[in-house]
Amino acid sequence: MTPRASSRFRGGSDRGPGARKGARAWLREHSLSLVAGGVLLLWLLLYLPADPATHSGAFFGNAIADWSGVVLVVVGTKFLYERGSPESKPVRKPGRKLKAILVEHSLSIALAASALGWLVLFLRMDPTSKWGQVVGNVLSEWVQVLGIVLLTKGLFEKGSEESKQPHGARTSRD
Repeated sequence: MTPRASSRFRGGSDRGPGARKGARAWLREHSLSLVAGGVLLLWLLLYLPADPATHSGAFFGNAIADWSGVVLVVVGTKFLYERGSPESKPVRKPGRKLKAILVEHSLSIALAASALGWLVLFLRMDPTSKWGQVVGNVLSEWVQVLGIVLLTKGLFEKGSEESKQPHGARTSRD
C-alpha cells in the first residue's frame, strides 16, 4: 500500500495540509446553519422526555417550532429565490419561462408545499397531544414565514434597513 493510500485508509486525507484549512473554511461558511440546526436538535432532545403540561415541556415544544423557523429561514434563503423579496438573494436568469417562474418563486413554492405537508400531518393528529401541539406550532411558524416573504415583496416599512422602498415610490418628504 502506498503512503497516500495508507493515509486515506486510516481516515486521513490525501489532499495535503491545505485540507484542514478547507474543512475549517467550510465550517465557518456554514456555521450559522450548523449552529441553528444544533440548537433545534437540542430543543428536540430536551422535549423528548419532557411533560408538555409543565412549563419546561411547553417551552421546549414551542422552542422547537421557533427554531425550526430559524433553520427554515437560514437554509431556505441560502438555496431558494423569491423575486421581489429583499430577504432573498438576487435571482439568476434561467432559460425557459416555466423554469424561470419556478426558480424566481422557489422560496414561496417550497414554503407553501412544506406548509401543506405540515397541515396534512397536523390534521391527522390530536392537536392536544404532546407532538400535536408542536406540529401545530411548526405549521404556524411556516405560515408566518411564508406570509412575511410574500408581504415583503410589495410592502415596506419606513426606517427599516431590511425593508426596501419600492422603486419610484414617493415618501411624505418628496
